[in-house]
Amino acid sequence: MKRTTDLLAIYLNDHLAGSTGGLELLRRAARAHPPGAVAQQLRELVAEVTEDRDELLQIMRELGIAPRRSRVLLGRIGELTGRLKTNGRLLSRSPLSDILELEAMRLGVEGKACCWRTLRALAEVEQRLDPLRLERLLHRADEQATLLETLRISAVSDTFTTGGRTPRPDAR
Repeated sequence: MKRTTDLLAIYLNDHLAGSTGGLELLRRAARAHPPGAVAQQLRELVAEVTEDRDELLQIMRELGIAPRRSRVLLGRIGELTGRLKTNGRLLSRSPLSDILELEAMRLGVEGKACCWRTLRALAEVEQRLDPLRLERLLHRADEQATLLETLRISAVSDTFTTGGRTPRPDAR
């Protein structure tokens, strides 16, 4: 049983690291957008993902699993490293930045949903896990993935049909 607990601790700490990096990326993306609907949606998503990360930490506490600071730090470093990606511009945001960030955020949410599914399956044998709570978290992850995909498709359209520029009102 100890080996299983050790594996679960590693698994959840890896998800905590991913959650930390994803949350940092999401915060940065929300700050980078000009005021408007997209920025507001991203700020709301920041609040939800923060709650999800807090839920993960609470679940870890309930299972007697300590967060590993080194993993959390790796999540932060991973997000910072992700900023070095090539996006066609050296020192500023590119029109591709939105697309690539939204894709990374979507992957993060999909990973989070996998974690909730794993824990939901474990809830069948682990009494400390609440299957209804995990269902709620999984449902929210699905909604977040749908929102991110909608925003991504919009960014793709904006980037590739206008070259990353806002079309002029008189453009045909």
